Amino acid sequence: MIIGGLVGPIALLLLAVIVPAVLARVLGSLIRTSLLLTLPIAVSAVLVNVFFFAGGRHVLVQLGPITATAEGLSFAVQVLARILAISGAITLFYLTTPPASLVVDLERRGVSPRLAFVANASVQTVPAMVDRAGAITAAQRARGLDTEGSIWRRVRGILPIVGPVILGAIGEVEERTMALEARGFTRPGRRTLLWAPPDSSAQSAARWLLLLSVPALLAARLAGVLG
Repeated sequence: MIIGGLVGPIALLLLAVIVPAVLARVLGSLIRTSLLLTLPIAVSAVLVNVFFFAGGRHVLVQLGPITATAEGLSFAVQVLARILAISGAITLFYLTTPPASLVVDLERRGVSPRLAFVANASVQTVPAMVDRAGAITAAQRARGLDTEGSIWRRVRGILPIVGPVILGAIGEVEERTMALEARGFTRPGRRTLLWAPPDSSAQSAARWLLLLSVPALLAARLAGVLG
């Protein structure tokens, strides 16, 4: 967002998302997940900027009162590149970082165990719900529930699936709470961690470099160096 333009976001997308995804062998999953996540907002952003961009002079297409301009198309492509870079970075983190490693590292850096648990639960909620829904759907089909065919049959088959999914999620929360209490989760004071994810000096230096680059780029933007 600070760099702006088109070259900067594309360079970040290639160097910080695509190349690491290739090295981690998750490029296919990253592309599928990123496209699914960004498709609705990307389509709306492109349509709004192409046809309703203020100040556009070079008309490409005229559809009654709606005008598509070259300036709007250029800005829409820039917005699309930013969206892909942001969603790609988030998806790459999700695909390459185990939730257990994230929670342990957060606690190692002084984050409250409660906040770390919330972060872990947020990451694991959607996959757990999807797996549970698949198992319940298979069980309901084995009992004769028709979840295929016409739209009405599919809609009618949603309720027998949604109910067990929600009840199962509530039951799992209770079981997890009891298990955490039995392990002293609410004990005051800092806990002793038996394992921590590896963190080399090169990785630490890279993180500090990325962090310091943000105010530097912001100062360059305000100074007009980036255009």
